[in-house]
Amino acid sequence: MNNERNAVLAPSPLPGFVETEYIADITNRARTYIKAGFPVHFRGPSGTGKTTIALHLATKLGRPVVMIHGDAEFKTSDLVGGENGYRIRKLDDKFIHSVHKYEEDMSKQWSSNRLTLAVKNGFTLIYDEFTRSRPEANNILLPILQERMMTTQSTKGEETYIKAHPDFCAIFTSNPEEYAGVNRTQDALRDRMITIDVDHFDYETELKIVMAKSELLFEDAEKIVKIVRGLRDSGKTEFDPTVRGSIMIAKTMSTLATTPSQSPELFSKICQDILTSETSRIGSKTNQERVRVIVNELIQQYY
Repeated sequence: MNNERNAVLAPSPLPGFVETEYIADITNRARTYIKAGFPVHFRGPSGTGKTTIALHLATKLGRPVVMIHGDAEFKTSDLVGGENGYRIRKLDDKFIHSVHKYEEDMSKQWSSNRLTLAVKNGFTLIYDEFTRSRPEANNILLPILQERMMTTQSTKGEETYIKAHPDFCAIFTSNPEEYAGVNRTQDALRDRMITIDVDHFDYETELKIVMAKSELLFEDAEKIVKIVRGLRDSGKTEFDPTVRGSIMIAKTMSTLATTPSQSPELFSKICQDILTSETSRIGSKTNQERVRVIVNELIQQYY
């Protein structure tokens, strides 16, 4: 029972969450689809805030939250649960002192995992990066999303049906299929959910997020965001820099209690370290040099 309680999150507001018109539009559309009885799927590149938006949406729904993170090692039982361990009962009958009669009863115990908890109790399920799990592990989701019925099977081969609670709903997130470690979504599963493609934040949202996360003043946060967005718009990097890069730079400057204007050389080095790291996954020196040149040009442009 304690394990079940530990798996459930309270639907509380996210600290420091920034809700702009862009975020509100996505959230409101998703809430409408959930109310109409459809699961929602946020799909987009890494660093575009999919998981944060999913948690924000769950808070708006107001139900307890169960969260699962996709894993290539998952089996169906990791999602649903199974028969684990034994309960043993022994009886020693000593009614006649010279005769001992023993009875032993041993049975396996069912242990529910997070998907079962959400389905039975009407919780909001957030399945983060669900395409990192193998398709065969996710097959259990098909009847849940379509017929709102979950099938479990004991070691004896007996099938048990669990009807989904009326309040049960599901929110999924995933990276595009070309990302490493991502499996192709089954057509049958994708057809049962409404996909909202999430891209990089608009300028206003990115700026407000950086200010909220770092407590930098507007003019300092604006310089950082413009540099990161300028690098992203250049189209000359292996991977696009995200709002995470902006936050890292801003938090580092805040920790050092300085600003881009007060410490230009230090600011330049921090931008180069963080942005070359974020835009290259294989340590390409060509990409790193190209990023350094672009970052220096952008810094000169916005000073």
